[in-house]
Amino acid sequence: MAQAVSHETTIVSGVAGRYAQALFELAQEQKALDKVAADLDAFSVMIGESADLQRFIKSPVFSADEQEKALAAILARANIVGIAGNFLKLVAAKRRLFVISDIIADFRKLHDLQKGLSRADVTVAEPLKDEHVKALKAALAEITGSKNIEVTIKVDPTILGGLIVRLGSRMVDSSLKTKLNSLRTRMKEVG
Repeated sequence: MAQAVSHETTIVSGVAGRYAQALFELAQEQKALDKVAADLDAFSVMIGESADLQRFIKSPVFSADEQEKALAAILARANIVGIAGNFLKLVAAKRRLFVISDIIADFRKLHDLQKGLSRADVTVAEPLKDEHVKALKAALAEITGSKNIEVTIKVDPTILGGLIVRLGSRMVDSSLKTKLNSLRTRMKEVG
């Protein structure tokens, strides 16, 4: 176990990483990792869907007390309680709510590592057939050495063809749009 913990600490750093690491260790100790991860994911979705909540989190205008009270109401309505709810309130009390998205991302990294899960964001020009998604997952599993691959596919017709894959901090852009832009740049250099 000590080896896993030392590896985990290398994938997160900074203020957000320290908070994520502390929450991860507490959730692991309480055997509530999946519940905490689900609650944090739900809160992250709420942030993504609400411009008001985004402004509230980032704004230095609100006092810690105001943030705590407002956040308590939001969390109660969303039924985010227990470890995750208390943690989010603590982050507000410590005036660190502005980094909550980074904390959640770092917690997700630690949780994924513990589960042996790799996440990939894939952008394609048109929807993929099921057999192509399976082949893509198999290729990514081979590259990462991970047995569990979670793929989020986004369709963006502006890339024209090919695909863009983001896997952790790595990105491979084999889109036709990028290749054409690269060719255009080289043609300008020649002529």
